[in-house]
Amino acid sequence: MIRKPCHLSDRAVIAVSGPEATGFLQGLVTNDVTKLTQQPLYAALLSPQGKILFDFLLSAQGDTMLIDVQKDQRPALAKRLSMYKLRAKVEIAARDDLIVIADEGPDDPRLAALGQRTIVPAGIETVDGASAYHEWRFGLGVPEAADFGSEKVFAMDGGLDELNAISFTKGCYVGQELTARMKHRGTDRKRLLPFNAPESELKAGTAIVSGEVEIGTIMSSYGDAGFALVRLDRLEAAGPLTVAGTEISIVKPEWLFT
Repeated sequence: MIRKPCHLSDRAVIAVSGPEATGFLQGLVTNDVTKLTQQPLYAALLSPQGKILFDFLLSAQGDTMLIDVQKDQRPALAKRLSMYKLRAKVEIAARDDLIVIADEGPDDPRLAALGQRTIVPAGIETVDGASAYHEWRFGLGVPEAADFGSEKVFAMDGGLDELNAISFTKGCYVGQELTARMKHRGTDRKRLLPFNAPESELKAGTAIVSGEVEIGTIMSSYGDAGFALVRLDRLEAAGPLTVAGTEISIVKPEWLFT
């Protein structure tokens, strides 16, 4: 658990400001921005085909919306938002004067055990806790950013519904039609799940097999662990799982399977 305030140095902030900021984001992202309160809101920007491009946490600061996003994705997200801007009365800007802090507290909208997330002015005294935070996040089985890749995982397959990132009542947003169809028809057969491969380092894109049957694909790898996109129907019937001859184990997070 995160036990003291720490700086998530791999996160960065984008500000969307102006009189139409709320409406602008409301028509783009998966969650209902009008319900944003003092607690952050988890959301994603999808491709028109319903696959995850970016996931992030939203906070409100007056009339300004602050987006807490993976640092190396910030330029691409800012560019994508600018493409949708058209004549909307909004300003989109990187905010290097702000940093993201993790702390104790049940504030993360994805899962209370993740702790509290806040955006504060840069320059305050902090410790870098990015590595410790991601170790904690992985232990809880919560994917984000690099685990999804870009345009590789459908929102429902990524667990965004269970992680409170999707509103099915807000109306249209980019990728909404396919996401809603998968929800109501129950056609999502895959899930992004953590895996462990003791004393091995596996490459993203490698197939997971049980005997002769492929059941999934490695999406991200952090040493001997990571996340895999797995066919749930095949996982249930699978025997020992291997990746390039290395035996692995798939973990089923409680928040997803309860």
